[in-house]
Amino acid sequence: MIRTLIVALAIACAAIAAAPVAAAHGPYKNCTEAHQDGRYDIPKGDPDYWPAGDRDGDGIACES
Repeated sequence: MIRTLIVALAIACAAIAAAPVAAAHGPYKNCTEAHQDGRYDIPKGDPDYWPAGDRDGDGIACES
């Protein structure tokens, strides 16, 4: 029982380590560049958010 649990834990850790890391493409120069990368509605707090991309000041840059 414990051996099975240890093996399952080892497999889970290996799967997490092998998971791809999301590549950040920002910060973007403008919303056209963000949209070409598939980014819309970038919320404040997101690393790709920038105030100039939030034209109406509602905390969302590059709105769709």
